[in-house]
Amino acid sequence: MPFTRKDAATLVELMREAARTEIMPRFRNLDAGSIREKTSGLDLVTDADEGAERAMEAGLRRAFPGCLVVGEEGVSADPGRLRGLGDADLAFILDPVDGTLNFASGLPLFGVMAAALIRGEIVGGVILDPVMDDWVMAVRGEGAWSERPDGRTRDLRVREAGPAGDLTGNVSWRYLPEAVRAPVTGAYPAFAMVTDFRCSAHTYRLLAAGHLHFGFSSSVKPWDHAPGWLIHREAGGYTAHFDGTPYRPVHEGGGLISAPDEATFRTVRDVLLGGAPQEAIPRPVEPGA
Repeated sequence: MPFTRKDAATLVELMREAARTEIMPRFRNLDAGSIREKTSGLDLVTDADEGAERAMEAGLRRAFPGCLVVGEEGVSADPGRLRGLGDADLAFILDPVDGTLNFASGLPLFGVMAAALIRGEIVGGVILDPVMDDWVMAVRGEGAWSERPDGRTRDLRVREAGPAGDLTGNVSWRYLPEAVRAPVTGAYPAFAMVTDFRCSAHTYRLLAAGHLHFGFSSSVKPWDHAPGWLIHREAGGYTAHFDGTPYRPVHEGGGLISAPDEATFRTVRDVLLGGAPQEAIPRPVEPGA
């Protein structure tokens, strides 16, 4: 059974409802007990993350009986929930609050991300901005577009490529091996601008809309990338692991670079990783390998 635009619209409404009831009432309204560390002070979870994921999962199970739901917070509690992602007839990947550190800091730069998969292939993606209540989305083979609550839409298209000195990008280097960090950050002046929004949702929105040339991520968690990968791809973009391997949401490690095309991917990779010890650069691993 294909994943249709109607299915994608159902997903959007579930995300918007979770944002209205679980996320926005808590924005800039969290007490100390509502914010908890997972692995460090930079890796947080809040009551909003957990409440929104529960609400979306319940809604998806009602709307799509028998589906597999893999959410970031559920996997944090039980990593075994990732099993079956590549084989399920229909699965959803959820990031209830992407950019939790920004959210917990009172910075209105966070999003809700969701992807639909059929037997491991990403067939739908949505990134919602809860603050503005608008979203970008894609259905595989049908392009990518932005949409507002009043029904207005706009087709998305990545930015045209250019030489390294004209490129702007978002680089998230925190999970790189120590030997790779300094060469990567030391290469920033080769580009026109490099920043880090601490939020995959808004990075992918900017990439797909042509407001940013490239994204570089040291982490490949599926909830951070599966929705944006499809939206960026349907907007004309190119994404691959650092070694050029095509992205799959079941991969572990290997980093990701998104760019307008393959040539720009290579330019960004060569500038950022060309000076790093090649044996230290992460490579993707199949589950169980």
